[in-house]
Amino acid sequence: MVTPPARKVLVVADPTPHSAAALQYALSHALLEQDELILFHVENQFTWKNTLSTFLRKPSLASGSAAAATAPNIVPDWTSTDVNFLEQMTYACKIAQPNIPVRIEKTDMEGKDKAHVILSKSKDLGIDLIIIGQKRSLSSALLGYKKPAGNAKASSKLLDTVEYLIENSTCNCVGVQKKGNGGYVLNSKTQKNFWLLA
Repeated sequence: MVTPPARKVLVVADPTPHSAAALQYALSHALLEQDELILFHVENQFTWKNTLSTFLRKPSLASGSAAAATAPNIVPDWTSTDVNFLEQMTYACKIAQPNIPVRIEKTDMEGKDKAHVILSKSKDLGIDLIIIGQKRSLSSALLGYKKPAGNAKASSKLLDTVEYLIENSTCNCVGVQKKGNGGYVLNSKTQKNFWLLA
């Protein structure tokens, strides 16, 4: 049996339920034993304090016992004032996939669009797969996003970050949305609104 080549898998890490769901999907479905996992956090000092005040209660991400057994304790501590949610995510990775090396990468937005920062970093690191949590409204999930005509800068403003990454990354990019039944809705260049049951 041929062992597939090692990949670098980047999970966009934020203190949000969507990011935790993306990590949970990566640990339970996407990562192979020889892969390297990179938790990448884009720091934005202007929205950081707002994010903390918005998420004061912990949502239950492990709705199914299988999901809980696969990747326990992924829920970041919303009330923390530092970036220790990255440490908690790393800890969850070591429990769920102890043989997979995990590293943390952080960068500032420096006035740039988040999607462009992620794309640039993924090229610098030689990433093979980007996994990012996605929050989609019912209308956008049903109708999809229309790719706007015009220059790339205008496009990135009209598309959300996840859709922009899916359309423009040179490697495979998967948008992950956690469903109440413990399953996921996945979006990539080749598959839209793909339901993966837990």
